[in-house]
Parts: sequence; structure tokens; C-alpha cells
Amino acid sequence: MIAAYIDEFIMFCAGLWMTAIGLGYLSLPGNAATRPPWVTTLTGHFNWMGPLLLAIAVALAIAS
Repeated sequence: MIAAYIDEFIMFCAGLWMTAIGLGYLSLPGNAATRPPWVTTLTGHFNWMGPLLLAIAVALAIAS
């Protein structure tokens, strides 16, 4: 029971982080010039992946 709450909390925090990265409120650590191109592509997908993860975490919290 408590493990489910911990899992939902971690999922919610990861969704907040992904949303903040995707919308440009936070930046990834390190030098942007040395990042591989796939990292830029992946962080571009954080725009929709972060809010989706937040919605899943909230839905699981309501269901439990």
C-alpha cells in the first residue's frame, strides 16, 4: 500500500521535472554544445510526456 503511494509520488515528481524541462523552465545539466542530437530530440518530447506522466500519476492516486 505504502509502496504504491511512493511510486505515484516519484512518478508525479518525474512528471513535474519533465514538464519543466520540456517547457524551458529548467535546463539539462552540462554543456549543450557537447550533447548528442538524440538528447535534444528527447527533451523536445518532454512537452507532452511530462503532462501525460502527471495525468497518469494523478489517475493512479485517485484509483488507489
